[in-house]
Amino acid sequence: MKLFDTHAHLDEEAFHPDRPETVQRAIDEGVETILTIGTTADSSQRAVDLAATFPNVYAVVGIQPNYIAQMKPGDWERIEALSTTDKVVGIGETGLDCYWDYAPIELQREYFSKHIHLSQKLDLPFVIHCREAEADVVELLKQEAKNAPLKGLMHSFCGSPETAAACLELGLHISFAGMLTFKKNDELRETARQIPLDRLLVETDAPYLAPVPMRGKRNEPAFVKHTCACLAELHNKTAEEMAEITTANAKSLFKIN
Repeated sequence: MKLFDTHAHLDEEAFHPDRPETVQRAIDEGVETILTIGTTADSSQRAVDLAATFPNVYAVVGIQPNYIAQMKPGDWERIEALSTTDKVVGIGETGLDCYWDYAPIELQREYFSKHIHLSQKLDLPFVIHCREAEADVVELLKQEAKNAPLKGLMHSFCGSPETAAACLELGLHISFAGMLTFKKNDELRETARQIPLDRLLVETDAPYLAPVPMRGKRNEPAFVKHTCACLAELHNKTAEEMAEITTANAKSLFKIN
């Protein structure tokens, strides 16, 4: 099975004790590629360093909306500089978060647009974080799409069918994480069933929200196979077929051979 984890945070402290072993376990489970995602300027630098360390790890750099208000002078310029370094394949994670009150929404919107513009300048996809902000995210994306085509993905999607449809219409991919496997999430599974095969991606969001049957454990890229298997069942595919589909989609989107 050939898998592609489109979203992990390998720089997190949770992986300090056994990062090389974590990457090797993923490889042993068929995970060919892992994207490690930046959330701050410092974490984006660590993502770039990890991509330089592990052959199958690539970096996505950006400042997550909850950290926008904590930016230090020069942090955005650091992201711009990192975005052109070797093995950086995307911009983010960016987006809007109305669940936590860590950053003013107008400031979040400003930097969401900045991330999109940087991604368009470099012809790299952008990675969207959306929490209790679906209407605002779709509105901003529609505005940005008037200026240039959008290329990116909704990460760890858990939104409504309407939001999914709007994002698909804008040309985005939809990525599902462990929450797809949670017993209570029948509506999310029904939404996932409606996503066209050529727009589907899978991820872990490790070390957070491990999928069934690993709930309660630290999540890690090796566990992406469980979400992939759930997605396969929803689309009447084998796990191997869904792994092949989602991996091909991710390689095409992020331009990784």
